[in-house]
Amino acid sequence: MIAIVDDETSVCRAMERLFKSAGFNVVTFTEGAAFLKFVETARVDCAIVDLHMPQLSGLDVQMKIIQSGKRVPVVIMTGQDTPESQRRAIDAGAVAYLRKPADCQALVEAVNAGIEKFHAS
Repeated sequence: MIAIVDDETSVCRAMERLFKSAGFNVVTFTEGAAFLKFVETARVDCAIVDLHMPQLSGLDVQMKIIQSGKRVPVVIMTGQDTPESQRRAIDAGAVAYLRKPADCQALVEAVNAGIEKFHAS
């Protein structure tokens, strides 16, 4: 299952269509806290998380997943790219960092690579 966490509903819908057409089961969340509650009891193969969200940022969500001991690869996406935010996301363990709007093929490839990386380790 792929989880999409983005405070913009339109982005969630577009990515949901993309990943469903690629054969994935998809669940969407418009806030990090709701996703974190979900991942406590559900298996998520990969999460695509917006970097800039109210309350919990994408980095906050990523760190809380790691602290929980859950093994969920995280792809960080942002429309407000900076070299600092990219470095922080990758240093915190993101399997990929993509700029919005992301190329559909690059996004699917990043998710597949993240899933493969986590299943291989």
